[in-house]
Amino acid sequence: MKRLIPIACAALLSACAASHSDSNLTLSGLDPARFVASVDGDSTALYTLRNHAGMEACITNFGGRIVSLMVPDSSGNLVDVVLGHDNIDDYVNIDGNFGALIGRYGNRIDQGRFTLNDSVYQLPINNYGHSLHGGPRGFHNLVWHATQPNDSTLCLSLFSPDGDAGYPGNINVDVVYSLRPDFAIAINYYATTDRPTILNLTNHSYFNLSGDLSTDILSHEVSINADAFTPIDSTFMTRGEIRPVDGSAFDFRIPKPVGRDINADDIQLRNGLGYDHNFVLNTAGDSTLVAASVFSPASGITMEVLTDEPGLQFYVGNFLDGSVKGKNGIAYPYRGAIVMETQHFPNSPNVPSYPSVIVTPDTPYHSTCIYRFKN
Repeated sequence: MKRLIPIACAALLSACAASHSDSNLTLSGLDPARFVASVDGDSTALYTLRNHAGMEACITNFGGRIVSLMVPDSSGNLVDVVLGHDNIDDYVNIDGNFGALIGRYGNRIDQGRFTLNDSVYQLPINNYGHSLHGGPRGFHNLVWHATQPNDSTLCLSLFSPDGDAGYPGNINVDVVYSLRPDFAIAINYYATTDRPTILNLTNHSYFNLSGDLSTDILSHEVSINADAFTPIDSTFMTRGEIRPVDGSAFDFRIPKPVGRDINADDIQLRNGLGYDHNFVLNTAGDSTLVAASVFSPASGITMEVLTDEPGLQFYVGNFLDGSVKGKNGIAYPYRGAIVMETQHFPNSPNVPSYPSVIVTPDTPYHSTCIYRFKN
């Protein structure tokens, strides 16, 4: 259990962070003062990024979470397109990954166990008998060191020691959030290690492009540039199969509404409680190609996803049920958001045929994810 102690901004934050923790509300209506606290002895704050295109992103260094993201709709009005909370207490006390940086390993590892260089490693078990998103003390629940070099960039850094959550190797992680002039937020991940380890970093933002975070996303139109996906069993685990999307509810090569096939008679949809699957991208690591897109007919906003990763986890809020209240007291409904996590495949350490997730002192880690918006 984390211990959260509210603190005075001026006493504990750097001059850069303090400039973003006053009583002035952000464009999304957030009060930065409500994000000033001490979590496990580390200081938290809210950082506001803006660019000349008119975008605004608010990010807290607790879990590196994107709290709000303001983009223009088809009428030119700025709307918030991500789910989240409007205070640090809820992020600490409510179990959820809204907007979070995920690590050391995004997605699931079978029974939390893997072998690397003849050594067996056991990770915390926290999801259907498996290790999910680095376990309960993953990067999403840690306080990152933050610096803001300019109005449109935030740099976050974290040291994870050898044995942290069972993973080998000391690693230094840097993540750079930047707002680009083409209405995009780019996330660049970097890491180095002093011994071989595994790493799979991603962002877990929940997107609803409609301009109304109280609505579901079943009318959102999705396309995914993938000819195949990795099937899961009833515990959400993938074990090595790569299956073509042809003739199935998982064919998003031509845009279609999320709700069109989500209730089809398909064992994979039953196993995932809907869509919660990794897609094998056709983009071959080229982050200039569109890996996926989402369009909201209500707002006219399109979001494109670009990445150098081989996979994309497509999830549609199947575990949301209206019990969690977020910003402005909104109850987030069943299937009220779309998550598109750029990644290596789930359970890759145990499937040699999947792209490798091994990082060594001679092969540092780098990954890029870009969410680009159009109207």
